[in-house]
Amino acid sequence: MLMLTENATKVIGALVDNPGMPPGAGLRIATAEEGLSVSAADAPEETDQVLEEESARVFLEASAAATLADQILDAEVDEAGRVQFLLTPQ
Repeated sequence: MLMLTENATKVIGALVDNPGMPPGAGLRIATAEEGLSVSAADAPEETDQVLEEESARVFLEASAAATLADQILDAEVDEAGRVQFLLTPQ
């Protein structure tokens, strides 16, 4: 299963822990034509796998979960406040 670094856990937690997001919100990763899409989601889809670490919740669409099963997700925030995600093999 996808693993999260400490940085990813903090960044995802901060993204979904804001007044515009409902309790239980998370980051959803799904397959898309160009690879993977990443977006904030109010709740997981019915068939999503849910990964929870501390304050971070990640919703993995079934195909994305299979693709990312042996990956580590890292995240960083640049000086302009943009979030960048990085995948590396476990």
